[in-house]
Amino acid sequence: MKPDLGIKEKDLTEINDLLNHVLADGNVLYIKLRKFHWNLSGDNFMELHKLFEEQYDAVAEAIDEVAERISTLGGVAIGTTTEFAELSLLIENPGKIPTNQEMIKELVNDHEAIVKSLRKFVDDTEEKYGDKGTSDFLTGLMQAHEKMAWKLRKYFKGS
Repeated sequence: MKPDLGIKEKDLTEINDLLNHVLADGNVLYIKLRKFHWNLSGDNFMELHKLFEEQYDAVAEAIDEVAERISTLGGVAIGTTTEFAELSLLIENPGKIPTNQEMIKELVNDHEAIVKSLRKFVDDTEEKYGDKGTSDFLTGLMQAHEKMAWKLRKYFKGS
């Protein structure tokens, strides 16, 4: 049974496509946070270990909520690493273990890229597709990524 939510079927399809991009970004970021968590060493090891764990737990929860939002709107959530890699705007660096500072910088950049993407999607879902529910949902995600980026940026002087 298709949902009857006051949004045209064509628009629901577009919204679900957009949400699958959000889902892909979340999964690539989650995998990167796990990799960095496992491979930390040196200064601030335990502090960063806990911070990365806090962030990958938050991202994992958000991933589930995005997938459920897709289902709520009658769509199908992607679920393979191939699909995540194809749809994500984030870049992975296989075989490379950055320094702690490089990890932090890369994660800040990834969170900020997601924020910029979400900012556009917030506007599109409300203005273009008339879906205030998804717009509100994405606003919450955007705020969470802004806060995670802020916590990481604080590891750099002058931020």
